[in-house]
Amino acid sequence: MPSSAVVENPWFRRFNPSDSAPARIVIFPHAGGSASYYLEFANALAPYADVLAVQYPGRQNRIGEPTIDSVTGLAEQLARELRGWADRPLTFFGHSMGAAVAFETVRRFERDGVKGPDRLFVSAGRAPSLPRTTTVHQLPDDELLAEISALGGTDDRILDMPGLRELILPSLRADYTAVETYCSSPDATVSLPITAMAGEADTHATVDQVGQWERHTTGAFDLRVFPGGHFYLADRTGAVVELLTAHLRG
Repeated sequence: MPSSAVVENPWFRRFNPSDSAPARIVIFPHAGGSASYYLEFANALAPYADVLAVQYPGRQNRIGEPTIDSVTGLAEQLARELRGWADRPLTFFGHSMGAAVAFETVRRFERDGVKGPDRLFVSAGRAPSLPRTTTVHQLPDDELLAEISALGGTDDRILDMPGLRELILPSLRADYTAVETYCSSPDATVSLPITAMAGEADTHATVDQVGQWERHTTGAFDLRVFPGGHFYLADRTGAVVELLTAHLRG
């Protein structure tokens, strides 16, 4: 597949394009996150795979585009956009909200009979059928920003700059609306293996809640627990990359 037609696709950032890599991995960011947050991961994974970091609309280079405030809406669009990238073995990795978006994207691949990823890695995300009880997306702007700052994963310098705050608030609110209003049916499954990853001190997606992803695959399942909280991967980048590369190389 010629890469020139898809390199400029706004849905993906390819920090280290590789048209000869034997595999491809797609990274689905967390709520409030952007593709550039995963630059270190993309650089570390580049020797083993062509890395696509998803860029949701309404942020960074897509700041002027309308946001999408549902997990299924994001997944429908991404399932269409990713079909052109399935020319080599695919792996999906999603963190927090990204875990739900990746799961629903796989479901659409399977619904449409399209060859999709061979494994799904879900990180710091509750099992999709567990209802969300938080309503961060309904908070006033200052309280919304305070909640996001406390959780981590967003640069506080951006949150403290009034001009930038106004630019990012729509995408933050859309993301939190998406994740907090999402809940799959208890019998929603995919057929591919799932590796679930959790921070042992994460109170937003506990080890037990992450472990319940096992109910949502008819394939193999394993659970990996790392020291740290919801953004354990910021301090455990090496360990997470090692797990991903072991799969990509194997």
